[in-house]
Amino acid sequence: MASSDGKPGGIFDHHVQTAVCDSRAKYREGRRPRAVKVYTINLESQYLLIQGVPAVGAMKELVERFALYGAIEQYNALDEYPAEDFTEVYLIKFVKLQSARIAKKKMDEQSFFGGLLHVCYAPEFETVEETRKKLEERKAYISRVTKNQGMEIWKVCVNNSCVSGTARYVCHCGIPTQSRSSVT
Repeated sequence: MASSDGKPGGIFDHHVQTAVCDSRAKYREGRRPRAVKVYTINLESQYLLIQGVPAVGAMKELVERFALYGAIEQYNALDEYPAEDFTEVYLIKFVKLQSARIAKKKMDEQSFFGGLLHVCYAPEFETVEETRKKLEERKAYISRVTKNQGMEIWKVCVNNSCVSGTARYVCHCGIPTQSRSSVT
């Protein structure tokens, strides 16, 4: 395992817990302060890295707690991963990506056996095939959602005639939606 700076056994940047955002507008603040972080599909993963687990042999209880959010395919302790004194780090792989998303959201910064858990995605444990499958599923989801909304992702207007197909709005060529279907 190599960190982002290339050293083996180091910690990746996306595993480090970020500070709470102080510059958010008042109307954007939620019930509890959060760090603002954007995740792309490449950064999300079925694999979750759980840090800050007290070293009291609570693996069974940890897995039971995470199993509330979805089916777990595999789990194990990461002995070689750097951790604070008297804490352990675990890796849990969920069957579905959505289960991992929910578990991360619900379990991050939760108290567990007297310690606060830090839960983060661990996409570096994915195989190439798992990453390919994840990207294909996301592509199919985007295609399904945009089809259900009745909108095209792109429009091309050439010489004042729309080429793209159905859309709910008038595009910049000025042809209304009803008459545009006869143009294409």
